[in-house]
Amino acid sequence: MTADLTSEPNEAQRAARALYRRARLSSLLGRRSEALALCREAVDRADYSRAYTLLSRLSLPGEDYFRVLARIHRYLRPRTYLEIGVSRGDSLACVLPTTQVLGIDPEPKLAAAPPANVRIYRETSDDFFARYAPRAELGGQPVELAFIDGMHHFEYALRDFINVERACSRSSVILMHDCYPLDERTAQREQVTGFWSGDIWRLMLLLRERRPDLVVRTIATAPTGLGIVLNPDPSSHLLTDRLDELIAAYLARDFSVLAAAKPEALGLLENRWPVIRELIDSRIRD
Repeated sequence: MTADLTSEPNEAQRAARALYRRARLSSLLGRRSEALALCREAVDRADYSRAYTLLSRLSLPGEDYFRVLARIHRYLRPRTYLEIGVSRGDSLACVLPTTQVLGIDPEPKLAAAPPANVRIYRETSDDFFARYAPRAELGGQPVELAFIDGMHHFEYALRDFINVERACSRSSVILMHDCYPLDERTAQREQVTGFWSGDIWRLMLLLRERRPDLVVRTIATAPTGLGIVLNPDPSSHLLTDRLDELIAAYLARDFSVLAAAKPEALGLLENRWPVIRELIDSRIRD
């Protein structure tokens, strides 16, 4: 989510804009370290979304998450797909016509009616999972690929993960957006910057620390990382049985836990398709 400066910038905003322009030039000249430093200085001066966007591209190079998502669809060719957070349908555009799709969003903003293989449920994910069983909606098949991109708050994403995992098989792949925040301000629960990822990073920490049976990594895709979870266990009750306790414990975790070793803490994975494909191929097969 992004927003720009006001039409009448103040002194701090003008300084941020000037620093961004210098950063952009440095980037075009191949001076990555210099460009990164200028972007960070720009966002320290003011909330300037263009500087954050350039910062994300420099920090997380390679294909953006839409292109990586499309690659995963083409590689796995899943029979079934579940997406939470349809929005304008940009990620649904990555789906193959042979895939049965369940899309969940209380206020989808699709420009046109979805194709025949896509069913849209206009409700919150909590309401959807309370009313429907995804396997039943998919003719008894498990969810082979899922993408969680709903609310930017940790506890919502955690509930979504629990409900999605129940509908999966051991060979399913679960993806999550906004897992790699650029800095503390854009990682807050309440949005105070135009460029915002929320606190989904807390879910990545939880899964990596409390579910060693899973493979949990963050693909280094702009703008804010693409989480990937392999080997889901639909029979696991660990998260459900301790839900309130886990939510309280990880809401108490401050962003400072990432300060010294964010790539290690969030399991950052190089954004190159051969690397991503090798990870996917390592999953358990039914």
